[in-house]
Amino acid sequence: MDGGGRYLQPMTAHRAGTPVVRAPAAEPHRSGGSRFGFFRKFGPTRSVRRRGAGTPIERRIPRHLGTFLTLGFFGAIAVTGLWQGGHLNDFIRQNGEPHHAFARMFGFGLEQITISGISQMREAEVLAAAGLDAKLSLVFLDVNDVRERLEHVPMVKSATVRKLYPNELVIGLTEREPYAIWQLKGELFVVASDGTVIDLMQDASYADLPFVVGEAANKRSKEYVALLEAAGPLKGRIRAGTLVAGRRWNLKMDNGMDVSLPELGAADAIARLVKLEREQKILEKDVLAVDLRVADRVVVRLTEEAASARADALKKKPVRGKGVET
Repeated sequence: MDGGGRYLQPMTAHRAGTPVVRAPAAEPHRSGGSRFGFFRKFGPTRSVRRRGAGTPIERRIPRHLGTFLTLGFFGAIAVTGLWQGGHLNDFIRQNGEPHHAFARMFGFGLEQITISGISQMREAEVLAAAGLDAKLSLVFLDVNDVRERLEHVPMVKSATVRKLYPNELVIGLTEREPYAIWQLKGELFVVASDGTVIDLMQDASYADLPFVVGEAANKRSKEYVALLEAAGPLKGRIRAGTLVAGRRWNLKMDNGMDVSLPELGAADAIARLVKLEREQKILEKDVLAVDLRVADRVVVRLTEEAASARADALKKKPVRGKGVET
């Protein structure tokens, strides 16, 4: 017992040899201790460090990395051997570029090509223009290069190219439509509405298109077509339009007559021609050319026979104010 009459040992009896369990002494209170304990248990710094240290190295390496490195190593050895042995060019001729051949081994060959939007061109022409063949692979194919190649073709107005893995290429084309036939220095060309030369005139399939002649007439074919529309009933009798000095048009009629139009007010001059035909049947007369460049007059040039007959008629006609000799 201590001085106050209290026992120093517990009064509860226990068996000899049995350990006595005592509650641990309470730790003194520390300011902020709960917060420190929280961050110690759940704090991100020590937690991340513990996980990173415990992750096996084989889980941190990408899967199949060793396979790709091995294949790349042996591929490099093969290419080096072909190059040093002088067989690389033969290999490229037969199998294409090494990187394309390598990609084809894994199923990324160019096995299917879908082309849409063509009516004037043939599929073989599209493939040749795009530079596509079976020796290429989809992985290393540059779609921008293919698109630029296609848009350099005169018939192609625009192109889209996209990949569909693992082995399909999709090409969409917008073609230029044949708009007119252009004659320059004796050669005939099929041109689009913007004047772009599409092709040589090689057959009669485009014979019904408007026909323009002369330097830069292809760039102004829309202007000529507007004159044809203004001609109304005479549209079918106009065979061609010649651009003179880049300023104005001469029309060639189906009977060989030339009609000169002014630089300004060409549509009004066409209306005058329609009126002359309706009232005087001028296209049925022996006239070589009609000049409509002056707004208030019409100048005509007769054929030689008509001019000679007119001259004879004028000689036989009596002169007014004079008597007739007897």
